[in-house]
Amino acid sequence: MMNQFQSEIVMILQNCLFSTSINFPFMQLHIQSDNLNDYLQEIPPVIVFSTPLVQQQIEKIKMQASTDEERAKAAFEVARDKITHSFDIQSKIITVSAEDTLQKGEGICFAKSHLLATLLRGMGIPAGFCYQRVLRKGTIDSGYALHGLNAVYLKDKGWFRLDPRGNKPGIDSQFSIETEKLAYPIRTALGEIDYPEVYAKPLDSVIKSMQESTDCSALFYNRPEMV
Repeated sequence: MMNQFQSEIVMILQNCLFSTSINFPFMQLHIQSDNLNDYLQEIPPVIVFSTPLVQQQIEKIKMQASTDEERAKAAFEVARDKITHSFDIQSKIITVSAEDTLQKGEGICFAKSHLLATLLRGMGIPAGFCYQRVLRKGTIDSGYALHGLNAVYLKDKGWFRLDPRGNKPGIDSQFSIETEKLAYPIRTALGEIDYPEVYAKPLDSVIKSMQESTDCSALFYNRPEMV
């Protein structure tokens, strides 16, 4: 028979596992570089904001939004909502760069984070890359894989994280500055890890796995397991 403390722990775990809108306390982020300019640079061929479709999308956002916060939210919604998650539709296509992701209209979490960072940097808003280690299929036996998301810097707000993974039943990631509303609750008891680093460029191991996988089905298993 469970005591009150055990009952409360069970209730918290149930909320984390089954809630479709999860608020996370802010993590103390570790910013890789003290120079904000490092989070505004192009990183060819993945982060390039001078390409046609990227420029078109940036101009569209600028016409609709005037402040950096409004533009960051609009860019986030483009990456989250306008780009279909390739795993969700069992696609074979792998997109890596922002331009290719916009052209194909799909990509996995890494591609979506590349797109969001590209759009933000192209509008002069510093953006970095963050990672989490999550269970590949929800069980320890299925193994682990990295999940990609972003950190954004706004004046008077500082750094905060956004996850453009794309929503579906059980996942409700939102643009939120005051509290994190990310895609996945990180279950440390199951070996998952929420890495606090904010990188100025995507991990080499991530890009390598995307470029060397024959298709998206292979990429599902080829993603790095840790940073």
